[in-house]
Amino acid sequence: MKNLLFAIAAFFLLSSDNSLAMTPNSKFLKTSIIPEPVKVVSGDSSFEINDNTLIVARDADQLKSAAFLNSYLSRYYEFNLKVVAEKPKNKSKKQKTLQYINLAITDIAYSHAGFSPSDLKREGAYSVSIKNGTANLSGSNPQGLFYAVQTFIQLLPTSKPVSVLNSKSATLPVQAIEVVDYPRFMYRGMHLDVVRHIYSVEYIKKYIDYLALHKMNYFHWHLTDDQAWRMESMKYPKLNEIGSWRAGTIIGIFPGTGVDNTRYGGFYTIDQMKEIVKYAAERYITVVPEIDVPGHSMAIIASYPQYSTTPDIPKQPAITWGIFNRQNNVLAPSEEVFTFLKDVFDELMDVFPGPYIHIGADECSKKWWKESPETQNFMKRYGLKDEDELQSYFVKRIAAVVTARGRQMVGWDEIMEGGLVDGAIVMSWRDAEHGWKAAAMGHKAILTPILRSYFNIAQKHNEDSLCHKNWYVPVDSVYLFEPLPESVSESASANILGGQGCMWTEYFSNVKALEYGVFPRLSAIAEVYWSQRRHKNWPKFQLKLIDQFNRYDMWGTNYSTEVFKSGGYSR
Repeated sequence: MKNLLFAIAAFFLLSSDNSLAMTPNSKFLKTSIIPEPVKVVSGDSSFEINDNTLIVARDADQLKSAAFLNSYLSRYYEFNLKVVAEKPKNKSKKQKTLQYINLAITDIAYSHAGFSPSDLKREGAYSVSIKNGTANLSGSNPQGLFYAVQTFIQLLPTSKPVSVLNSKSATLPVQAIEVVDYPRFMYRGMHLDVVRHIYSVEYIKKYIDYLALHKMNYFHWHLTDDQAWRMESMKYPKLNEIGSWRAGTIIGIFPGTGVDNTRYGGFYTIDQMKEIVKYAAERYITVVPEIDVPGHSMAIIASYPQYSTTPDIPKQPAITWGIFNRQNNVLAPSEEVFTFLKDVFDELMDVFPGPYIHIGADECSKKWWKESPETQNFMKRYGLKDEDELQSYFVKRIAAVVTARGRQMVGWDEIMEGGLVDGAIVMSWRDAEHGWKAAAMGHKAILTPILRSYFNIAQKHNEDSLCHKNWYVPVDSVYLFEPLPESVSESASANILGGQGCMWTEYFSNVKALEYGVFPRLSAIAEVYWSQRRHKNWPKFQLKLIDQFNRYDMWGTNYSTEVFKSGGYSR
């Protein structure tokens, strides 16, 4: 795989007009770190890991990073290194030849033009120095140390060396290097929809590991929608008895050729969700849970019909995709509904301790409110002039619940309709402009524009089993997105927290399909939100994908190779 992909990539680069055309001996191929660091200086010597190599870790935070490194070495190279609190002081003859991986949380000291003291104190700043038989991995904080480990991992061979496979005295070569790095944005996330198709707890842990290996720090977990309610509720058991299961699934691409009539569903227990929160936190990833209301609520009103604007019409969790005003999936505005919302968001916040709570609020089909006499009376009673203001009223009521618990509310960019709530964070999905506009208004924003960040969209023409057949999000479209163009003012730029990729799973019913959509676009978006603008380089990134694809193979991960098949250009 590596030789084939390199040949394809090298042909493209060498035969193009690009000034960065390069050969296998290019300096760019000495390291293949994704996302691209701020500063990399390659050395001429090498460091070797063997069974006698020691990891030095002195406190709980360092031990956490040591455990991740040791787990990776064990899983992929069959090494289990000893962890010690200090290097031996009185070294024996044998100990004098030992090699050390030294972990530390300390100020990052580096004197170089373009670095400021504040840069090196950022959350996640780190350095890696490999020379003279020692690998020093340092972070300005515990998170930074963890990221130093991720960079060190990318310096390891992308397949098991022959010595590991055949020899009792196996070694892993690691190139001598100096790296100094820090993230561009504080929010670097990835989303997963577990409603349309559900994934096991074990796989979600693996998904979180993928994020950690890319220095991502937020996992946006989409838990409810028209097709299901996926979190256990103690106060509202029908959400799980009824709302977590659909009667079938459409066959093929919407509108489909029929329904398979196979009952499908499940939900995550409170203990399982807490387990995932803990697992993510150990990797410095915060879970952002989402309950999507007041639209996309078919699973709720199938479970509790009294919360609908048409309570007498039977409903069931949706067996098809999309909204398009085809189904009445909105919540009715009533005090009973607002009590329900307070209760379920309180249940959510009891499980998820992170600062951000996502309330959805997208694609609300307002025609159902227009057609409901009770809803129109509610609007008159509260002085709401239109359905946009009614949606804003819903958002304000939920925001009060969220902020009362000391959290910040996040919503899709439709929360801008009818007036933005103070302190709300806009997740801009229809385009980046909504996020930039919110930022200019003084609101925080997270960018995930659909034609740059939605990994469920096809990567080539006529791609099988993927939605939005007329839309394409190839790797270069992801990579070349600039979150802060010159048109965004300095004050607005300060309000852009970062961005994320999104993975909606209507047509991704299994792990193999899911990973095909995610990779290598996850690697591209990691570089968008971590790497400094001046260090992004599309031709170089393509070359780095050669090694990255070998890592995917080592991880047992499925992925698309379309980026090389197409010559690397959007169609």
